[in-house]
Amino acid sequence: MVPLDRAQAHYLFGVMRQSAGGVVRLFNGRDGEWIARVEEAGKRAGALRCEAPGVPQSMPPDLWLLFAPIKKARTDFIVEKAAEMGAREILPVQTDFTNSERVRQDRLQAHAIEAAEQCGGTFVPTVRDLRKLDAVLAQWPQERQLMFCDEALAGAASALSGAAGGGAWAILIGPEGGFSEAERSRLNAMPQARAVSLGPRVLRADTAAVAAMTVWQSTLGDWQ
Repeated sequence: MVPLDRAQAHYLFGVMRQSAGGVVRLFNGRDGEWIARVEEAGKRAGALRCEAPGVPQSMPPDLWLLFAPIKKARTDFIVEKAAEMGAREILPVQTDFTNSERVRQDRLQAHAIEAAEQCGGTFVPTVRDLRKLDAVLAQWPQERQLMFCDEALAGAASALSGAAGGGAWAILIGPEGGFSEAERSRLNAMPQARAVSLGPRVLRADTAAVAAMTVWQSTLGDWQ
């Protein structure tokens, strides 16, 4: 049996109009998808009974997405698309030119859950609290490669050629104003970093996030 809290009961019975006896699909990010039946349906609570396994658990590549928060709706878009496209962790970072200095981690995590539900996934990426980019880079794992997107450089395909897939990676998208020279110098000095361009046109930050994940997934990820 799986108990439902008030918010889950409201969504399932008030929004989705499910009732006792209805069949739903559940996932928790660890045990795959399960077919479940509504045993109890109330306005403030409910209960589901797991009856049979469905789709096996599928884990995305070990890929982080780091991005500088922008306007609310576009930040929501980045988180939703990152969840759909196979990020394992999503890390908002404050750079020298970041315009937005606050994000609500709980709201962004809810968007990630909704995106996973809507696209039939069995995994929800973890959305971290906003941190300064300098602090994140100071504790950067030695084994994790970093693809950072810089509009002034060579194409992404050539920059990633010869890189090994299947390991730990991260993608870093800069703010609307780009990286500062100090940030660019620090990133270029990191042995794990590979600077790439996403083409001859300057992209908006939300478009750049989708483009970068597409390039990485098709070159090194699970789209091959």
